[in-house]
Amino acid sequence: MSASSVNRRRILSLWLPRLPIDRIQRFFNSAGLGKANDPSIVVIKNNNALVIHALDEAAERLGLYIGQPLANARAVCPDLKVFDADVVADAKTLSDIADWCDRFTPLVAFDAPHGLFLDITGCAHLFGGEAALLQTLVRALDRQGFAVSAAIAGTSVCARTLTRQATGSIVADGGEAAAIDRFPVSALGADETITTGLRRAGLKTIGDVASRSASEITARFGARFSTLLAHALGQGDAPISPRKPLPDYIVEKRFAEPIATDTMIAMTLSRLADTLIASMEKQGKGARRLEAAFFRTDGVVRAIMVETGRPVTRSAVIDRLFRERLDALADPLDPGFGFDMVRLSASRTEVVVQEQRDLDAHVHDNDELAALIDRIAARIGGKRVVVHLPEDTHVPEQAVLAAPAQHHLAVAMEAQWPARAEGEPPLRPLRLFDKPEPVTVPFATVPDGPPHQFTWRRAKHAVVRVEGPERIAMEWWRQDGKQLTRDYFRIEDAEGLRFWIFRDGLYEGEVFDADGKPAPPNWYVHGLFA
Repeated sequence: MSASSVNRRRILSLWLPRLPIDRIQRFFNSAGLGKANDPSIVVIKNNNALVIHALDEAAERLGLYIGQPLANARAVCPDLKVFDADVVADAKTLSDIADWCDRFTPLVAFDAPHGLFLDITGCAHLFGGEAALLQTLVRALDRQGFAVSAAIAGTSVCARTLTRQATGSIVADGGEAAAIDRFPVSALGADETITTGLRRAGLKTIGDVASRSASEITARFGARFSTLLAHALGQGDAPISPRKPLPDYIVEKRFAEPIATDTMIAMTLSRLADTLIASMEKQGKGARRLEAAFFRTDGVVRAIMVETGRPVTRSAVIDRLFRERLDALADPLDPGFGFDMVRLSASRTEVVVQEQRDLDAHVHDNDELAALIDRIAARIGGKRVVVHLPEDTHVPEQAVLAAPAQHHLAVAMEAQWPARAEGEPPLRPLRLFDKPEPVTVPFATVPDGPPHQFTWRRAKHAVVRVEGPERIAMEWWRQDGKQLTRDYFRIEDAEGLRFWIFRDGLYEGEVFDADGKPAPPNWYVHGLFA
């Protein structure tokens, strides 16, 4: 294969015309109910009427078609089996098929509603050429129970058109116009209004439309259709939008005989980690986010992801993190009939900064702490391992930000917290409630003074010592006037318990009743001292 043929863009289009009904039939097969003998259709509501959304081959042989009203279909076949459409389930099935297609190329895009685009530029030779790749893909999906149409061309629009008209076609680079010129204009997938207008103008085939000048087509049918036609003819193409960003590094292992044991899976991941580290090391990079994908022979794909606080440059660390992640899975990795491919990718990498580690004990301690956080995060999730960072605000519940430790460890270690005065009691409680809890205060010494007693969680507390008040006004640029000024008191009761309570609002300035007269404000307990 020449260098020019490797570099030219090649798009494989997949179309699953019976995806909704195939999904339902696969469910029946998995439940052991077998295939229904009666013709089957899927209906969806359109303009307050039920119309056919998908149909099987038996229903199609009866002359039924997509968009036909259900009442008309029942008149043709009274024994018709009817299922309601489930667009969400169909989208999930298409997404699962897209995950399975990742084994051929990481550049897979959706072609709504029931299609996919695969950018196979430069990778077809790994599967024996474009014809072998196309045949392998179609046969595999057919075994999984899907009716599928596929074609390959230099542009996505041309490939998509071929899947609707000449499945199995492989168009050489530059042959797009000749390959589709005999097809009807409806094959382009343009709006029905444009298709009808072309037919009325006597332009029944794509070749007829292509024979007219581009300026004439643009003036009559718009620039969007003109661009669509140009792409179908191979004159440029819009790039597809892969559903996943392309990882920085990818390594994979394919097996002639599927593997299923934990030992083989671990050995495969270990070897892939060695290869991945060697590839990144050449460019001085380390991995921050890693994903292991396991492709089962029946089309099911399972992906496991781990993240690290610092760039990983050793395969042993990758092994340990994935071992922790696999051991902690609530849904264990089920090999089924075995995995025929395992892929390890680094979707986020960073340049490794060299540090003196032999003599600097501080750097060594930081490495051990970061490694411990990574292992815990691999088991319970990165969002559950947090560090607290100080915020530049005087509002108590907003003064601390909980952030994932893996991404903010360095910032947390350098954070500056308010220093505590020597010999003085703490100004803030050790335990601050997520939400202040209401308390009942029968009366206070003066309208803006502390309470003599209060009731919290159905228990009365007699106040014996008070410190305060500490007045905190809410940030006017954030609260839109809805939050009130708070007066905080450090209170000790007769049992020696110490509370941090506040009065929400000023008596004669912020809290009023329905008649506009001053009303007693509410009281809350916000935290507990030791």
